[in-house]
Amino acid sequence: MRARAADARRAAVLGSPIAHSLSPVLHRAAYRELGLDDWSYDRFEVDEEALPGFLEGLGDEWAGLSLTMPLKRAVIPLLDSVSETAASVEAVNTVVLTDDGRRVGDNTDIPGMVAALREHGVEQVESAAVLGAGATASSALAALARVCTGEVVAYVRSAERAAEMRRWGERLDVPVRTADWADAEQALRAPLVIATTPAGTTDALAAAVPERPATLFDVLYDPWPTALAARWSAYGGAVVGGLDLLVHQAVLQVERMTGRSPAPLGAMRKAGEHALARR
Repeated sequence: MRARAADARRAAVLGSPIAHSLSPVLHRAAYRELGLDDWSYDRFEVDEEALPGFLEGLGDEWAGLSLTMPLKRAVIPLLDSVSETAASVEAVNTVVLTDDGRRVGDNTDIPGMVAALREHGVEQVESAAVLGAGATASSALAALARVCTGEVVAYVRSAERAAEMRRWGERLDVPVRTADWADAEQALRAPLVIATTPAGTTDALAAAVPERPATLFDVLYDPWPTALAARWSAYGGAVVGGLDLLVHQAVLQVERMTGRSPAPLGAMRKAGEHALARR
């Protein structure tokens, strides 16, 4: 879907907190490579209360928005339409402002996860494990619906979270079994492990990495590598990182907002790596 055509265009990432976001680095790198010299991409601190007013204040020069927490669900009632992918997890991370002034919501996290896995040679697995049960975990289940042919075991800390993950599994047509976080070491023997927890949460699991691990997808990118990812890599396992996810979902955002394809994946990744190295 193409945004309204004009020379000078604007886009931005919204969320709270937002200062840490790498999205401006990635999108600006894409604009340079694509020759979109009149395009700009900024970041704005916007919470749920301020979101409606921010959207109402956008002019015709705006092409699109990237959304992070806590706005991915709060934005849905403010949109004219939502893609099936975004509706499946009730989360929008991309808003395209179209030629006719409509706000169209999409989710590039899910296809971004799939693309990141495929880039590392993971096309299909017979089973998988998910560490955590937050918003990212539901996106992980949606991605696994496309690459996992069997059961997914979700390791969680409470009965409430367990029930939530089972509901997402039913909704996404993914067979989900839940297990207590105390048994999370067992997850590390799965053909694919997706860690969706905050920084530091999986550090204690690093000592339990098996001698021949398969594939770990750790959605964190700062700090990197996590203790779990470092031990996994040291033991010869394949590691997909949060920067891989961030770049792949941003590639899709750039393509949707600019109407230009393919977006420059390599340049965007290089810019992200450089920015992280400077932190």
